[in-house]
Amino acid sequence: WEPREGGVTGLSMGLTVGWPWGCPVPCRAHRLVPADDEMYQRTRVTVLEPETPNIMFIDGYTNRGFTINRDLVVGPCAILPRTILQWNVGSYRDISHESLSLFRLLEPQIEILVLGTGDRVERLHPALLKQMRECGIAVEVQDTPNACATFNFLTSEKRMVAAGLIPPRGTYRGV
Repeated sequence: WEPREGGVTGLSMGLTVGWPWGCPVPCRAHRLVPADDEMYQRTRVTVLEPETPNIMFIDGYTNRGFTINRDLVVGPCAILPRTILQWNVGSYRDISHESLSLFRLLEPQIEILVLGTGDRVERLHPALLKQMRECGIAVEVQDTPNACATFNFLTSEKRMVAAGLIPPRGTYRGV
């Protein structure tokens, strides 16, 4: 605060005000706590439309498959925004232009495709990744445990995401 003729100037607000007694704007003497009637009123929240129950969430995985929305899915799977499909790949070597075509044909188009390649992050052919980028789809290649967590995170942010997951050889893990 800097003293000025006829009052005080607030540096943060840039206002000229009188002394704290009888302030025309909020100052030290201004009431900032709720009044008694404001403090004890109940608040009600009415949910007009609950969150979409069709959102996919990966609960866990085993060497045999995945638990998605409390349902067991055996083998590699494609998780789309509202659907789960068996994905016809045996390992990361089977990921091809044809096996990724499903993700390119979705409407509305997905933003991100998360690929889980098993126990380790495996390199995919650069032409596959380039083709997906040209279609407007970002591809994130990870080991399956991290791909599950990434998919859940992106889904919780309400992103348009899909996943292609190959079960790892390890044991059961909750995500």
